[in-house]
Amino acid sequence: MARYRSGLPQSTGRPFLTDGGLETTLVFHEGIELPAFAAFHMLRDAAGISRLRHYFARYTALAARFRTGFILESVTWRANADWGERIGYSPTGIAEANRAAIRLLEEIRDEMDHPEPVVISGCVGPRGDGYFPSNQMTGAEASEYHKTQVDTLAGTAADLIAAVTMNYTAEAVGIALAARGAAMPVVISFTVETDGSLPTGQSLESAIREVDDATSGYPSYYMINCAHPSHFEAVLSPDGAWTDRIRGLRANSSRRGHKELNECGDLDTGDPVEMGAQYAAMRRERLRRLNVLGGCCGTDHRHVERIAEACVPLFD
Repeated sequence: MARYRSGLPQSTGRPFLTDGGLETTLVFHEGIELPAFAAFHMLRDAAGISRLRHYFARYTALAARFRTGFILESVTWRANADWGERIGYSPTGIAEANRAAIRLLEEIRDEMDHPEPVVISGCVGPRGDGYFPSNQMTGAEASEYHKTQVDTLAGTAADLIAAVTMNYTAEAVGIALAARGAAMPVVISFTVETDGSLPTGQSLESAIREVDDATSGYPSYYMINCAHPSHFEAVLSPDGAWTDRIRGLRANSSRRGHKELNECGDLDTGDPVEMGAQYAAMRRERLRRLNVLGGCCGTDHRHVERIAEACVPLFD
């Protein structure tokens, strides 16, 4: 059952870890084929579920070691109607995949011997490409489209909806409205280009303000994911009230831009120690409320370990 829908514990400011780059870890480190980068496809058999359990165990061990809260993010970034259809899933099959993803996280949470809060997050990804905002919808269209997945997740033990890798504001608005309709807390995570702006050219500040204005401030908080810290640190004003709406970072390990990442055939894991230092600097100097700490493409448990080493002492 859901534990925290009435009040997300990460909103209190205590440190929370989450995982790293799920899909890139599975593909590049473990040699698993993911059709359309859809990790939920692994839920179809016991072997895939076992691999996912092993993946999450590396991160839950870090939460235990550093005595932090933990956010279990579901493997449902691609589990919507369009992406599911591309790899042969019916609407019923996609709904069951979303439910199975949350059941797995329930089991992991219940098996953890952990005194800090463990939050289950239902991940919702973009209808289209994660990097390029093609075939853009209006907010109303996005709400109607994502309502099916959001409502399915609302019927599980998920504590919140996380809209991840949002690359234009109308889709983020639509998911927030769908979550509000389902009485689910929602977190919006934008991705940005190397200049710190959304792929549409809109500034991060403007995007956050637009979503807040369109939803009466409904998102519990905002995040940034799927971009290197060097791409966006300069646009984060330490004196801007809008930056107080940002609580989470799940950065890429690579300094490459989205186009280059899409075209490259190797994995750039960057420097975990440097990434930890960059997160700590942003917590000290630019993002006063940053407390949800994880990684995205190219990162793994080594990066999250270094991030925790650098950042957790800042909360003492």
